[in-house]
This record gives sequence, structure tokens and C-alpha cells, in this order.
Amino acid sequence: MPHFSQILPHASTKKYLKRILKWVILIFAIIALSTPVINRGTKSIKEEGIDIVLSLDTSGSMSLIGLNEQNYEQNRWEVVSEVVKDFISTRENDRIGLVVFGDTTTVASPLSYDSEAQMHIIEETDIGVVGKSTALIDSIVTSISLLKKSQSRSKVVILLSDGDDTASQVPLSVALKLAKKYQIKIYTVSIGESNNNMLQVISNENGAQSFVATNKEDLAQVYETINSLERSNTEHSKVKIVEHLYFYFLGVSLVSGLLLLLFVRKSEEF
Repeated sequence: MPHFSQILPHASTKKYLKRILKWVILIFAIIALSTPVINRGTKSIKEEGIDIVLSLDTSGSMSLIGLNEQNYEQNRWEVVSEVVKDFISTRENDRIGLVVFGDTTTVASPLSYDSEAQMHIIEETDIGVVGKSTALIDSIVTSISLLKKSQSRSKVVILLSDGDDTASQVPLSVALKLAKKYQIKIYTVSIGESNNNMLQVISNENGAQSFVATNKEDLAQVYETINSLERSNTEHSKVKIVEHLYFYFLGVSLVSGLLLLLFVRKSEEF
């Protein structure tokens, strides 16, 4: 307002409205410049946890029964499904991905916090959904593809199988190099009576651990152990929530300025 300095000192005592408008403009503009705020409290922000891919064997051998000593009619996949769903329910701060393998491998779920959806996917997954053979090494490569772009401080694959690799196209050495390149730990779980030396090699090569479970209780304990080894340690940082009020005062100042301008133009008092 180029003529503001001329207007301010020449207000007539009879024109109180103009005088008030001038002071409203000045005072409310100063208040707006001071950026007034209201403190609305604080909000906790959850920092990123761990990214975990569960690689699960759905080959034909998973139809064998006897893994659950309390219910011999349950096949291996049914037992694994129950234990894995319990594990997922405990990792609410982490993103979980699902990979299943048989003749080939497929991503059943990308990395996600949606544990309910993932448990539903496991319930709907059947033995042999991707073939009856065991592409174990290929499943590692598929799991790495989910994790390689992750920015998480910890990236983990939990690989479960009940037999030797019979269908993979990728050499084990290549899969292990990829895991090291992207700093991914691979825990391995062998179930049943099989003594899968390959799983031990996989875990030993990347600083993780290999487990063997001969019954449901063992399997549940394995996942509890991994759960304790891979703690999220999720920290919650508090952020103050404030509401900025400057635009209200600025709006009053601008409206007052427009009103004053109308009065001045009508009276032609500058």
C-alpha cells in the first residue's frame, strides 16, 4: 500500500471507522508475521521395522501326515500353516512377504503390514499350487527380489522345506552371492525326518541359523526362537502437532485493507 504512510497520520476524528481499520490492518499484520500457533498435543510416529519374507515349501511331500503328534491326520502343510500364521500375528511392526515354491516359485504376497490378508492367503494356499517338485534355491532368488530394494535396517528370509532341491534353475552359489550383495539373512527350517544339508549351508553362509523340526512343537519353538533373534526394536518418536493461525489474522488484515481502500476512493482522501 504505497500511500499507507500518508493515510495513517491524517485520519479525521469524525471518521472513527477508518481509524479503526488502519489499526486493525497494522496490528493483525504484525500478529500474522509472528506466526501464532495452537499446540494440539503430540503424535507418536512408528519407525520402520524389519522386512521379512516367508518362503514356504508347497511341494507334494508336504502332504505327508504325522508331524503333529496331537493330530496325526494333519498333513505337513496344515501344521506349517498354523505355526506360520501365529508367527505373522506377532510381527505387527514389520512388513511380511510370502513366497511359495514347488516346480516353480511365485510371490503369494508382496511386503505388507496387512497380516490379516497374509493369513488368509496362507489358508487358501494348497499343496502343489505351483507343482509337486522342490525349487528351493529358486525360492531364495525370488525372496531376494522382494527385499533387494528395501530400505529396512534388517532384511530376513525364513526358508522352510521338507526335502532336497529337485527343480531349481539357479545355482546355489549365485543365490548366496545375491544374499550377501543385498545384506539379507536367510534362516532355514527343515521339517520332518529329512536332514537337509543344503539348508545348513545356506544359513551358515550368511550368518544366520539353521533349524530342524520333527514335530509341531519343535516347529513352533523354531519360529519363537527366530522371533526373539529378530526383534523389531521399533522406536516411537513423538512429534508436536501444532495448528498455524497466521492466515486468520492475515485474512482480517487484508479484508480491512480492502475496506479502507473503498472508503478512501469514495472520499478521495489520500
